[in-house]
Amino acid sequence: MNQTLTLALSKGRIFDETLPLLEAAGIHVTEDPEKSRKLILTTSDPQLRVVIVRASDVPTYVQYGAADFGVAGKDVLLEHGGEGLYQPVDLQIAKCRMSVAVQAGFDYASAVRQGARLRVATKYVQVAREHFAAKGVHVDLIKLYGSMELGPLVGLSDAIVDLVSTGSTLRANHLVEVEHIMEISSRLVVNQAALKLKREKLQPIVDAFAKASLREK
Repeated sequence: MNQTLTLALSKGRIFDETLPLLEAAGIHVTEDPEKSRKLILTTSDPQLRVVIVRASDVPTYVQYGAADFGVAGKDVLLEHGGEGLYQPVDLQIAKCRMSVAVQAGFDYASAVRQGARLRVATKYVQVAREHFAAKGVHVDLIKLYGSMELGPLVGLSDAIVDLVSTGSTLRANHLVEVEHIMEISSRLVVNQAALKLKREKLQPIVDAFAKASLREK
């Protein structure tokens, strides 16, 4: 049976922080996606290749078997729903937090307490909807894909729900965090059929990832 594996990764922080986990499994990616235009990268293991996809697409590639496994942020998995995915390991990488932020000077506490309808700009519609519903706050959700910080500054929204790492981008745009929703890190996601059909090849890599991630905690 063909035991060749495909790993789906996104460029940037997740790719960079997954490399040490692969190395813990004795695998090295032979090309840098930032320097190469290739979307399929070879590794030191002839039976493992890496496909470079958008972060939001990783769960879809794994769900439908185009990739056997991948690494995706908890934020992406919550929006995707995680159908058909096995999530064996929180890798403890690409850590950040999901927060509500508003323009400095905006009285968020009063707006929420008075039950006014809030306009919230976010890429994370599902998370935002559940968060405000649990608080009993009525919101109009505006889906954006980039530059969330601009929303409150130009009057598009009262607040944003977005990922925050250092907070420097918020500060640079005169926004402040007013609510912490959840901590975010990246998970290993595995196609359930691949785990059965390619277990001999896949399980040792999953185990190596899990062992390496424990050292990250």
